Amino acid sequence: MDAFLETAASVFQALVDAGAYVMLPIIITIIGLIFRMNIGKAFKSGITITCGFVGINLLVNLLKSAVSPAASAMVANFGLNLDVTDVGWGAISSVTWASPIVAFLVFEILGINILMLVLKLTKTMDVDIWNYHHMMIAGILVFFVTNNIVWALVATAFTAVMTLKFADWTSPLIEHFFGIPDVTLPTISYTSSIIIAAPLNWVFDRIPGLNKVNLSIRNVQKYLGIFGDPMMLGLILGCAMGALALMPIDQIFLTGVNVAAVMVLMPKMTAMFVEGLMPISDGAQKFTTKHFGGQSLSIGLDAAVVVGNPEVITTALIMIPITIFLAFVLPGNRMMPLADLSVVTFRVALVVALCRGNVFRSIIISIPVMAAILYAGTFAAPYLTGLATSTGLSFDGQIACMAGPSLTQTAIVFWTCISENAIILVPVAVAIFVAVWILVEKKIGMEKIEAYAAEYEEME
Repeated sequence: MDAFLETAASVFQALVDAGAYVMLPIIITIIGLIFRMNIGKAFKSGITITCGFVGINLLVNLLKSAVSPAASAMVANFGLNLDVTDVGWGAISSVTWASPIVAFLVFEILGINILMLVLKLTKTMDVDIWNYHHMMIAGILVFFVTNNIVWALVATAFTAVMTLKFADWTSPLIEHFFGIPDVTLPTISYTSSIIIAAPLNWVFDRIPGLNKVNLSIRNVQKYLGIFGDPMMLGLILGCAMGALALMPIDQIFLTGVNVAAVMVLMPKMTAMFVEGLMPISDGAQKFTTKHFGGQSLSIGLDAAVVVGNPEVITTALIMIPITIFLAFVLPGNRMMPLADLSVVTFRVALVVALCRGNVFRSIIISIPVMAAILYAGTFAAPYLTGLATSTGLSFDGQIACMAGPSLTQTAIVFWTCISENAIILVPVAVAIFVAVWILVEKKIGMEKIEAYAAEYEEME
């Protein structure tokens, strides 16, 4: 049995190592052929989407390279020296894919997605296989703690269903705020924020005075003219971040220029991505109309396609020093934010979209979102460190990251499944989620969510 698990894990690791740039055009071409597209047209769409995705990732990496030194310097300047170190999502991803049960979990997620599509319980066709680690980490940690594969499968299944539904419910924001139709983002580092952000946004709408405050880049441009332009705003924010990090003058300006470049180039890469996506989207709608009675179908992709939005970058750059400050002052926090500070964009992107680009509201709501990540990371550190050590990695002290069990959604599933009362708490958690499902789709209705998201276009 162990030999089989190791062989299956090595096969899947080889597929993952091929990377998104190899797998994405193949997957998109196959999807196009399923939708009865001409092979040449399907392949061209796959390559166009991949080229756009490559451009987006290059810019995301440029943003990381600009932000990481400044963020690290700010941590040092704050005198932050906590005993749980943020090692970044990449390290946790490698630990996840090294698990002996990874093959079972991948097939489980694929099976759940297909079953929910057939039963019309989701519209998300998740092709973002290389990011399955976000959905698997809860199950893998549960298996490490309990040595019970049944509970690991339960944890992964629960996480997958939640992720697909969160992706469905937030899809109108992708179309109307980010301008990418027929796409959902089943990436937990993106979707997880909805658990805290949605209730807080609802409360915000009902606070007199505060509900009228709307600070967006569009509004800033009215008052600041050229300095409110996204490119100039990126330059200003980047330079401000470099200054807070006490960097040399040339590095301050370089940080500003890099952020400005991301601000101005990202929409162009997103446009190329959408250009390749449209033929696939049209093919999907024709196919589902013919075979599934017009069931809506969206392609689930990496959240990297939206993190270059100017309001998202602005909010993230402001939240980085705030997150460092939170780590310093929150009682009981032991997690030192470090490696993942450069990808705070993923943690706040959904918050910004939910707030329809209102940077003021996005920052206020992002504070408890990031505080929850710090606390969850602190509490899960012993388990995450033990899991990483079991794969042969070694660290000086305990580790955490701003992904995995630090994310609110994953944390809920993990702690519920390893509880001594898991047999009671898991059904209760599932019942609560089903109640939310009914509330969103039956009581509120997707039509209202669509109308709420569409109001952003009317505001422009």
